[in-house]
Amino acid sequence: MALERAGCAVSSYAAFEIDKFARAISRHNCPDITQHGDVMHADFRQFRGYDLVMGGSPCTFWSIAKANREVDKTGMGWALFMRFVEAIREVQPRYFLYENVASMPAAIKQFISEELGCEPVMINSALVSVQQRKRLYWTNIPVGMQPIDQGILLRDVLEPAMLPLREKSQTLYANLYKVNASNSIKHKDFGLIACKPVRVGQIGKGGQGGRVYSVQGKTVALTANGGGRGGKTGLYKIDLPDGDYIIRKLTPIEAERCQTLPDDYTAHGVDDNGKEVKISNTQRYKGIGNGWTVDVIAHILKNMEVESHALCARAP
Repeated sequence: MALERAGCAVSSYAAFEIDKFARAISRHNCPDITQHGDVMHADFRQFRGYDLVMGGSPCTFWSIAKANREVDKTGMGWALFMRFVEAIREVQPRYFLYENVASMPAAIKQFISEELGCEPVMINSALVSVQQRKRLYWTNIPVGMQPIDQGILLRDVLEPAMLPLREKSQTLYANLYKVNASNSIKHKDFGLIACKPVRVGQIGKGGQGGRVYSVQGKTVALTANGGGRGGKTGLYKIDLPDGDYIIRKLTPIEAERCQTLPDDYTAHGVDDNGKEVKISNTQRYKGIGNGWTVDVIAHILKNMEVESHALCARAP
């Protein structure tokens, strides 16, 4: 989808993905993609001559949110990354693009830069979407300037009010955080908070899954995993016309909009046997959280000098 938005024609697209629901969603939306299974068992020589190799190995190995995260080259995170490096060496593409979490250890960031021969560009998805999502991108594509800030807030993409997690407004512990943020909400001065979530309270003890944010700011970064009432999307306080409010997590469609995907992009799939299937909300949230923000990738890819029939391979 990012290639299409960047104006790049695709004649061949090969994907390496082990999650069956991600494969199913991919088949439903882009049936011409060839699925090749586990990237750890791939022979990349068959793709010699392809123009582009893109990859994003799971950030869970290096994210600051993970206890005892990997900090050197001995873990699975590095092993997966080196498969990307091998893909580049075997395919010898014109362009490459590798993505991972911005909160990774400094040593891992340096190791990746040394392997790929370039420094990363940090882009926050908040510039083109309602989601704060800081990611590092290593690429030989001349990225140029950062995307133009679209100034989108969560309130701009909400569906009509859905069922609340709690019926009474009193269940929100209205402990407003950070005076500057709460004042910005009160006076409708959103310039200071447009590129970050604004925390306005909590449910229960206030763990990560119980933190509540305003729709007048950005969402927290979507994740593939995470527990609590706000697991995977965060919780948001939504004011109602009668002066009351509800607190809820994002709907799957709202989560898709956070990643600049079309509505219901993840709602249906085609399984490994060719059968049309409905994707559960749990798997929709997981797939969306694992994905890339489409408009960020399109911003990068539009800077490629493409032939009239670009060939593309993706090895996540």
